[in-house]
Amino acid sequence: MKSYIKGANPYMPLWEHVPDGEPRVFEHEGKKRVYVYGSHDIEREQYCGRNYVVWSAPVEDLTDWTYHGVAYETHYDSVLYAPDVVKRNGTYYMYAAERKGSLVVVASSKTPWGPFENPVETKLGFDPGVLVDDDNRVYAYWGGCAAPCYIAEMEDDMATIKEGTLVSNPMGHSTCPWNPVDDGHISLIDAFFEASSPRKVLGKYVYIFSRRYEKPIPELGVYTDNNGFLSYRFSDTPFGPFIEGGDFSFNGGEILKDADGRGKMTYQWGNNHGSIMEVNGKWYVFYHRQTGVNEYSRQAMIEPIDVAMGTDGRLFIGDIKYLDGEPVSAKPVEMTSQGAHINGLDAYCWISAGYACHIYGSKKRAYVRPGYEQTDEISTPVVGITDGTTVGFRYLQFGNNAPKGVTVVLEEAKKVCVKVRLDSYHGRVVATLDFDGSKTEMTAEMLAGVIGKHAVYFEFCSEDAEAEFSFDRFSFEQ
Repeated sequence: MKSYIKGANPYMPLWEHVPDGEPRVFEHEGKKRVYVYGSHDIEREQYCGRNYVVWSAPVEDLTDWTYHGVAYETHYDSVLYAPDVVKRNGTYYMYAAERKGSLVVVASSKTPWGPFENPVETKLGFDPGVLVDDDNRVYAYWGGCAAPCYIAEMEDDMATIKEGTLVSNPMGHSTCPWNPVDDGHISLIDAFFEASSPRKVLGKYVYIFSRRYEKPIPELGVYTDNNGFLSYRFSDTPFGPFIEGGDFSFNGGEILKDADGRGKMTYQWGNNHGSIMEVNGKWYVFYHRQTGVNEYSRQAMIEPIDVAMGTDGRLFIGDIKYLDGEPVSAKPVEMTSQGAHINGLDAYCWISAGYACHIYGSKKRAYVRPGYEQTDEISTPVVGITDGTTVGFRYLQFGNNAPKGVTVVLEEAKKVCVKVRLDSYHGRVVATLDFDGSKTEMTAEMLAGVIGKHAVYFEFCSEDAEAEFSFDRFSFEQ
């Protein structure tokens, strides 16, 4: 019996929808684990939900996630927006964003998974992020496009802003169509949008945020207003001044390049929120992707990321380019299907189509259909596939022995030819499956040997230009 891949991208089960994830490494009862705190997209017709849940993984294995249950439920009969959690003096503090982020309360617990209780109202605002510094002082960061960002130091009660420390708009906030009024603060193009997440990295104070672009970025396939980026600035103090760092995450999928270097996205971008964390000596970015046809079924994603300091004190985060051992530039890391399976997904397990990071070429709209049934063997299909659509996965691991065949499972029996391509969506064909419309599952022999780690793409070809197909899962055969 084949097992299903787990802990890929998204790394939580395919039925779970936790965006805005703030990763934290906490040692509790002698065990170090990564805990992720985020919103909970369970309303389905609007952002987020009325509770927070907690998932964690051992620092040694970020593919092995455990569900700890509900950590906090609304105390104001409201939808909860993005939270944050920190540990100070043996107590865990959750900054819960009640009333869609317009009221931030701080609740406490003696365990990292809660329950977080006794909420106290604060004067913090939208998308709170909190930093406990090395000297145990506490700083809060918050704000959004509808208002500027803020920084303040907190009193020991973790709820009260220390008098005289509030700094307004330290980075300038982005313009946006729904907030055209001049509020007297610095308003910038291509600037801070939301998702404040302060971190201490290599001795620098790093302000991680979601950036909104209003200019084209052709190399990434961005030609209209876009806030699918995670970006950073850094400083020598908690309050700035902050030096521009750049972008390190983008959730638009694999970026296809033409001969002129212009890009094209292959996944539906959407708002982004997350942070970076050093886990067991390696750095990762935790972010989210969109699932379905809106932003109400977002899922938690993870990628390895590079962090380096130049000799001039400049901090680089992302996919870093080095020259003679010195970091000189950085760009967003690629969006993958593998996540923390850094050697590639086991090609011989069942792999859900829901792990695709490339969905391209549909004449209608192809997308991952959200799933909510809480079962270990859930597979979320890619639906809306038409003739010429490619569905891609980066990356799979085939090992040292080439597979003998490949199995593809459709959600519905239909007549379609599926070509399996290697390394590129127009790469060499290594298998062809001709479905005659009588069955949903088919196995075909390999046409070429494949070993090691590769990207794999499934091209759907049909004589009926209007026909639609649903791709459920696949596996290679030894």
